[in-house]
Amino acid sequence: MGPPLPSSRFTRPKGGKSQSSPNLYVANCGPAVGLSYDTIASVFGSFGEVKAVNPADGSGVRVIVSFAEEGSARNALESLHARPCLQLGGRFLHIQYSFLQTLSLGQVNDPLPVALTASELNISGLYLLHDFVSLEEERELIAAVDEMPWNNLSKRRVQHYGYEFCYETRNINAKKKLGELPSFICPVLKKLSMFAKLDIPAHIVLDQLTVNEYPLGVGLSPHIDTHSAFEGLILSLSLAGPCIMEFRRYVDGDWHSKASLGSDVEDNKTDSNFVRRVIHLPPRSMLLLSGEARYAWHHYIPHHKIDMVNDEVIRRGARRVSFTFRKSRCACADVSYNCSTVGADVPAQM
Repeated sequence: MGPPLPSSRFTRPKGGKSQSSPNLYVANCGPAVGLSYDTIASVFGSFGEVKAVNPADGSGVRVIVSFAEEGSARNALESLHARPCLQLGGRFLHIQYSFLQTLSLGQVNDPLPVALTASELNISGLYLLHDFVSLEEERELIAAVDEMPWNNLSKRRVQHYGYEFCYETRNINAKKKLGELPSFICPVLKKLSMFAKLDIPAHIVLDQLTVNEYPLGVGLSPHIDTHSAFEGLILSLSLAGPCIMEFRRYVDGDWHSKASLGSDVEDNKTDSNFVRRVIHLPPRSMLLLSGEARYAWHHYIPHHKIDMVNDEVIRRGARRVSFTFRKSRCACADVSYNCSTVGADVPAQM
């Protein structure tokens, strides 16, 4: 059996069970409820050869089981659908046939090469740590923000901590401190020591957090985080769903002077003379922008429901939640976290 794919290439039938397929969509089953892909493959393997078990989405509780033969899938569906499966902890499984998607490139991003690690982009100051938080920590973080009030924007919802970001002025209100960063982000802050092993200062100071919730199909316009509002490090934790992020560098002068002066760049670039590079951001990964990546490259999340990651079609989840950490340029900021004294080991890919 092949390794799990980053996300599903399959879709559920739009009605009935008249169509059959060697692929089954299985709900109430997956790593989020303590069932590994190998365990699921072993149980379904009693009905015939299982070619692969893949996540159906970013939830961790729905999978696609792909059989070598259509008859094996039919037997599994008839035996296990809407019944408790003792081998899978007595869980009631909800099963439908699933079919490979046939999509035109017009429905997904341009067929640019998509990097899986930051080093492939060759952008100085850009880092990506995979599996920065665990699946359980991801669930706890999402549950914590869902207990807090959301502010509605035109296409997404946000929460602000430390300082509120004013979208009209693209700056923070330095006179209105919202308080300390919330305690539920402590597991994240304790792992910032991972960046001490890179070309990043050991003392990372943070005092502002923006939580964004992106519904399916909603992205982010090309922009560079405001120079005059925030200092040189931007960290963004992706939760709940995958996406691609595009970086664009425009040919419009030296970014070093703008960064040192804290001056801003415009977000609404219309110049077509730019370089494009793309990276895949899986759930639970942490992206860090510093130096050139922070000040010289616009970052952008296309407004897609589906992304093409090299030869793989990846469907985004029903929601994606990001935690973006920054240090304000406000002189009254007093919240700091020293990653040289607080540490935890996490797997990393850069």
